[in-house]
Amino acid sequence: MLRFLVAATGISRQQMERLVRQWRDTGSVRDRRGGGRGRPFARKYTAADIRLLAEVDEAFDQMSGLATREVLRRQCEVFGEAAYERLAAISNGHVYNLRGSATYRAARTAWTKTKGSGVSIGLRQAPEPEGMPGHVRVDTVHQGDRDGVKGIYLINLVDEVTQFEFVGAVVGISERFLVPLLEGLLLSFPFPILGFHADNGSEYINHRVAALLEKLRVERFTKSRARRSNDNALVEGKNANVVRKWFGHDHIPQLLRARGQPLRPGHAVAVPQLPPALPVRHRVPRRQRPDPAQVPRRRRHDPLRPAALAARRRAVPQARNRLRPARRGRRRGDRPRGRPPRPGRTPGAVPPHRRRHGHRPRRRLRARPPAAKTAGGRRERLGPRRVNPLRGSSASLRPFG
Repeated sequence: MLRFLVAATGISRQQMERLVRQWRDTGSVRDRRGGGRGRPFARKYTAADIRLLAEVDEAFDQMSGLATREVLRRQCEVFGEAAYERLAAISNGHVYNLRGSATYRAARTAWTKTKGSGVSIGLRQAPEPEGMPGHVRVDTVHQGDRDGVKGIYLINLVDEVTQFEFVGAVVGISERFLVPLLEGLLLSFPFPILGFHADNGSEYINHRVAALLEKLRVERFTKSRARRSNDNALVEGKNANVVRKWFGHDHIPQLLRARGQPLRPGHAVAVPQLPPALPVRHRVPRRQRPDPAQVPRRRRHDPLRPAALAARRRAVPQARNRLRPARRGRRRGDRPRGRPPRPGRTPGAVPPHRRRHGHRPRRRLRARPPAAKTAGGRRERLGPRRVNPLRGSSASLRPFG
């Protein structure tokens, strides 16, 4: 029972034994503290003192504990400030205790909204090519540093509609190296440039690049919006699929003096790309391929097949008449003369591989009834007579087939 009470109440075994002993002796269990809740330790420094300490730290730029303690003492003893009476005798360690309280943090924390940048170069919006070539997106790819040696910077320009792409290399992304190369790359496109879109990097959002675009008569100069990562997603994808595929991730130093290097600073490379309008045949994964047993087999086109069939018909005399049923001595269920049926198949039945895919059997010719001459010399068919429901009179109609 004692073990159950300890597990149910969470009280220690020693305390539970004391309570059980008290109940046996007095018949009741009461709090030894005299009733009511326990009394915590008295607080010496109030919330007003903590806010006063926060004001001192804000005015003196939060000095060390010893310096702050001396300031609080002088405020009370030298300048006679009664509000600093309790803080004048504070210890060095307790200053840091008060600084960690929630009241101190609430008094020192100041919340302000994010202020937008005042740069008026370029329009902050997504590019809108509307199917017209000439809207270029640009981005920078760095080849990394190694052993304190800086790597080159690759400038990637992609047209959004035609996917024309040019990649150039510069030693640095300052205006001295970037503007001449950028002008050469823009003039390399086989169509006039109508729009120029970049991210918010300072290498493109500056007055030198804006003057270059004004010189080239570029109509729209746009930059990416805040929290809109898809505004420049096209060139970001080209950085991974084209630039890294061609030049890799290895370090390329700025000074390439060895012969036979594929790319040198100040040079550009045109990357051929397929237009997006061309159809691309995607390979179907194996798990999505249909079952070969459920796919109907298609007969391959053979240009010699019609000639072979014609020669076969000419080789067999009167092949057309043999496939037609005889006019006399034949009933509807009889099979016409010709090739005998295959073993295990009912005459006139449709093969299983054709019946599965909705194949309709070819209508077979039926035997016509014999004809007899009348008194006037005309031939009259002795078949059954059918009534035309539209005319309401009997008419001699031909049998089906």
